[in-house]
Amino acid sequence: MKTALITGANKGIGFEVCRQLGEKNFHIILTARNKERGLTAVDKLKENDINAEFILMDVSNEESVSNAFNKFKELNLKLDVLINNAGILIDKTSIIEIDTEAFVNTMFTNSVSVFWVIKYFLPLINDKGRIINMSSGLGAFSEMSNYAPSYSVSKAAMNALTKQFSFALESKNIAVNSVSPGWVRTDMGGANASRSVEEGADNAVWLASEADIQLTGKFFRDRKEIEW
Repeated sequence: MKTALITGANKGIGFEVCRQLGEKNFHIILTARNKERGLTAVDKLKENDINAEFILMDVSNEESVSNAFNKFKELNLKLDVLINNAGILIDKTSIIEIDTEAFVNTMFTNSVSVFWVIKYFLPLINDKGRIINMSSGLGAFSEMSNYAPSYSVSKAAMNALTKQFSFALESKNIAVNSVSPGWVRTDMGGANASRSVEEGADNAVWLASEADIQLTGKFFRDRKEIEW
């Protein structure tokens, strides 16, 4: 049984990734910053006979990431798949109007956290392991607009981290890729979004379980490579 750790996974795309990978017989480590919601999400997975456990982790806080890593080590498991899913979108105004606190919080939660989580958990990632960063088309220079500027910048930074870690880990046979799930009907995407959570989770599940391990340092949507 392979083990997958998914951040920010108590709802939305993250929870759906847990569910789909669990149905593929992965041992699921679900993390979230809210203990009650995380435990509730794990209970839902267990109701469907999915092997799942909860670890408290606020990815925007390095001490919390460190504590989560220590909790994971206590499970005496190796990690096959790490999915950086946690993220926030709190700005819908112009880059010249957004306040500093909102910008900094977004950068820490959506991109600095990816650096922390990978750095801490990397020693336990198996040979031929996979790291998947849940990005966005808004983080692609080819698709970026003036909508949600701090979110867009943070996802572009996440994509840069994907490239840097892919270069560093290629010799270790660890694949690192970014995913654009599209506009998904979640709390973030809203009820009018064009894609279901099942569709939004598909790319990450495919990269975690089926894709060629040689695919690394790339950006995917609908299982196809897209431009950065």
